[in-house]
Amino acid sequence: MAQARQTFERRQLGLTLRRLRERAGKTQQAAANAIGKVRSRVVQLEEGTATASQGDLTKLLDFYRVTDEAERQTVLDFGVQTRKRQRRGPHHDLLPDAYQRFADLEASASEINSAEPGIIPGLLQSPSYVRALFAEAEGVLWEHGAKEAAERLEFRLNRQNRIWDAPNQPIMRFVISEDAVRANMGPGVMREQMEHILSLLNERPMLTVRILRTDTYGNPIRGGGFQVFDFGSRGRPIGLATNSFGPSTYFDDVNEVAQMLRAFHRIWELSLSREETRNLIEHIAKEQ
Repeated sequence: MAQARQTFERRQLGLTLRRLRERAGKTQQAAANAIGKVRSRVVQLEEGTATASQGDLTKLLDFYRVTDEAERQTVLDFGVQTRKRQRRGPHHDLLPDAYQRFADLEASASEINSAEPGIIPGLLQSPSYVRALFAEAEGVLWEHGAKEAAERLEFRLNRQNRIWDAPNQPIMRFVISEDAVRANMGPGVMREQMEHILSLLNERPMLTVRILRTDTYGNPIRGGGFQVFDFGSRGRPIGLATNSFGPSTYFDDVNEVAQMLRAFHRIWELSLSREETRNLIEHIAKEQ
């Protein structure tokens, strides 16, 4: 059977199914047996180059022992989307657990380029910084004492572990604005955060961090942030626009992603070098 064209929706469904299968401790061959297909069909499905019927998706969910109704419905809804002719343009992830699908996409990338204004990127955040960040949102973005804060903290740390514990880590480049590393996040938080970044730089050869000084002129993305995930030969790159409110917005149009990469390369050139960034981080840590 011919492979289907890889689309954003098919890729997201495939990554979700792979995570559920691995969580259940099942092999691709066992999954294929469960739906009466050859193993290559499950491989294609997980790589986003095949579609599956609602019946087959239901069988897989049962086989993977997925009992959460919202989780099951999300997979089935994605299944419907993958069988439709998709229009070109940005993709808005409106289904539940959008953060989890973002983490799936991030963990499958071979290269990550990220530009963040005003905040330390999630993969680089220390535990105390994460707690301070969520404390600022307490009572504003969710109610005081809501379980959402604990769930977000657990998710953030698990998301980091998926990257740092992976046998083959992606190439990672981060541009962080100077105001992010000089933010007031409470006593001792930024010292720990700066030391955490330095530790990551020492231990992770695939990681590079650069700081964009506040007084730098020529920033083409002033006030905005984004990430671009590259997958090598496994699919086209995907861009994500950073957004504090509303659904996650993804871009997989070749021209749109190329524009994002041009912007990233521009601010990369404008930022402090690796060594200058290290020196500034060390200086800020001593000030705390």
